[in-house]
Amino acid sequence: MDRRSFLQGSATALAGTALPLFPMAAMAADEIVVGSIIDMSGGLDIYGKPMADCMTLAVEEQNAAGGLLGRKIRLVTYDPQSNMQLYAQFAQQSALRDKSTVVMGGITSASREVIRPVLTRNRTLYFYNTQYEGGVCDRNTFCTGVTPGQTVAKLIPYAMKKWGKKVYVVAADYNYGQITSQWVKKFVQDNGGSVAAIDFFPLDVTNFGPTISKIEAAKPDMIVSALVGGAHISFYRQWAAAGLTKKIPLASTTFAGGNEHIVLSPAETDGFLVSYNYFQNLDTPQNKAFKERFYKRFGSDYPNITELAMGTYQGFKLWAEAVKKAGSIDREKMITALESGISIDAPSGKVTIDAPTHHCVLNVSIAEVRNKQLNIVETFQQQPPVDTSAVCNLQKNPKDNQQYVIKA
Repeated sequence: MDRRSFLQGSATALAGTALPLFPMAAMAADEIVVGSIIDMSGGLDIYGKPMADCMTLAVEEQNAAGGLLGRKIRLVTYDPQSNMQLYAQFAQQSALRDKSTVVMGGITSASREVIRPVLTRNRTLYFYNTQYEGGVCDRNTFCTGVTPGQTVAKLIPYAMKKWGKKVYVVAADYNYGQITSQWVKKFVQDNGGSVAAIDFFPLDVTNFGPTISKIEAAKPDMIVSALVGGAHISFYRQWAAAGLTKKIPLASTTFAGGNEHIVLSPAETDGFLVSYNYFQNLDTPQNKAFKERFYKRFGSDYPNITELAMGTYQGFKLWAEAVKKAGSIDREKMITALESGISIDAPSGKVTIDAPTHHCVLNVSIAEVRNKQLNIVETFQQQPPVDTSAVCNLQKNPKDNQQYVIKA
């Protein structure tokens, strides 16, 4: 990866600094401001830097096509440095000082739950473009990433059929890991299996030795990982060092989201299974064209384009289509347009806003890690967001504002 490792990235935003895409002299009152709050430093930068690059590309493409409603878009980017206090501060600044038409951002579910009430209170539209645990029900919020009802529901039965029915779960210790692990348990049990144990780890944990010993003693048929962030890469290294990579196979709801499969060696990761909406090697005309534009913009040595990066790109495109349809950047008119069934033909396939839940109908694929590549083994077309979000109906209950979670 020479000059452009995934840990360096190419996003240019600095902590607490708003960086417009146009020189100050070119800014005008009629510009449409889009806010972006994405971690580009701290432990979550392995996800955030590619997301920021895709946001930059999406805005540049839109401006090259004439902007929206005859107006240029000005992207104002903040780096919260994986700090929840900064997330709250920047959400407030984006809404009140920058007067953003929409804010797109957040990686962890914790960051989303900091941003979401701030933007709802300030009547600023919010797009959360990240694969997450599902269940958010909020008229002001659109969650465009995949949920467990789309990915885990496919990954678990595929892996169990391949490897066996006894499963051990390791997960990040916050609401994503906690809720997703319950979805893993549900799908394991629905497919006739059992969960030996579920272990949770704070995001800064790097020593997994005791847990690896517990897993080895439990003798599961497979591991399911919902680990998150740069520190948790240590689990995969220590798993391989213990000689268990070839003995107990692993499936993950998060692996490769930060290009971990490129950082780690094939000996440490070959055979892992993952499931996402987007993989770089999808063989579609839209994806081929997108990759040409992306690599022209960011360099041919750029590493794998991630699921979260594509989610960011697709989220912006969905919002842009809504603005065109609404003919306005008025929040209520944009929401009405988004709830009309807005669709885009994206690099990942067709993506459509599901009006009652404010989530997306999209394609889902399972891939196997092999020699630092993510090789697609099966694809499922147009999967609805059928998880706890199914009980959310914002058309019938527009004042609903909560996160529905699976009952343990």
